[in-house]
Amino acid sequence: MSEKGEVDLTGAKQNTGVWLVKVPKYLSQQWAKASGRGEVGKLRIGKNQGKAEVEFTLNEDLTMIDSLGDKPSGVQAPRDHPFTMQTVGGQTLAVFTETQSESSKERRHRFSFLTERISLEGLVVQRAECRPAVSENYMKLKRLQIEELSKPVRLSQQLEKAVTTNYKPVANHSYNLEYDRKKKEEGKRARVDKQQVLDMLFSAFEKHQYYNIKDLVDITKQPVSYLKEILRDIGIYNVKGTHKNTWELKPEYRHYQGGEEEEKETDD
Repeated sequence: MSEKGEVDLTGAKQNTGVWLVKVPKYLSQQWAKASGRGEVGKLRIGKNQGKAEVEFTLNEDLTMIDSLGDKPSGVQAPRDHPFTMQTVGGQTLAVFTETQSESSKERRHRFSFLTERISLEGLVVQRAECRPAVSENYMKLKRLQIEELSKPVRLSQQLEKAVTTNYKPVANHSYNLEYDRKKKEEGKRARVDKQQVLDMLFSAFEKHQYYNIKDLVDITKQPVSYLKEILRDIGIYNVKGTHKNTWELKPEYRHYQGGEEEEKETDD
C-alpha cells in the first residue's frame, strides 16, 4: 500500500471492466520474452449464434521454446488458443496494480525511499480460460513436458577415479569424543546421600576456605550438577576479587582450622 494506506480508485470511478483469463504456463513464459518488443499476438472476438467466440493467436516470432530442463527442446509452441468463456457468477472480483514511487515529501529533505502504491484497474466483468488448440506442436510439447517431469531428481553415476577434492570422512569428531568422555566420567560418579556429601564438604572446608568446583568434584566424587545443587544451599560462589570462580561456605557454616577466618577478617 501507499505510505498513508490509500488505494487509487480512479478505475472504479471510470467503471472500467477487465477480463480475468487463465493461460498455460508455457504461454506466459513466451510472453515474457517479448518484454519491450510490443506485440505478443492477436486477439479475435466474434459471435456464433449469439455466443461470443474468442481466440488468441501467438506471434510467430515467439513460438520457439528454447529449452525444457537442461537441453534445447527444438519444439514450437502452438499458435492458436481458443478461449473457454466462463461467468463471473455472484463474485465481485477486481484487478489491482502495485507500483513503487519516490516520496516527494522526503525528497525536499534530501532523503528518498520507495513507497508502494496500489491502484484499482477495474472490476472483472468476464472470466475465461485460454486453451491451446490440439495440434502436432502441442502434442510434442506435452510429450516433452511429461518426459521432463518423469526424470528422477537424483541420478547415480559411476566414477572412473576417486574424488580427492572433497573432505575425507572422519571416524569420529573431536567434540563427539569429548562428549563421550564426559558422559563416561559422569556415569562413574554415582550420587550418594546428600548428608554424606555435606559431611565431605564441611570436612574439606575445615582445611581450606576456598575451592574451585573441579577440586570439590575430585574430593566428593559426585556429578557436577548434583554437587552444585548442594553447594548453593551452604556456599557462596565468588564471581570477582582475588578468589574469583571459587566456592566458600556461607558465614553461618564457617569453621576453619589454623585461623584462616581470622586472617580474612584482619585483611578486611
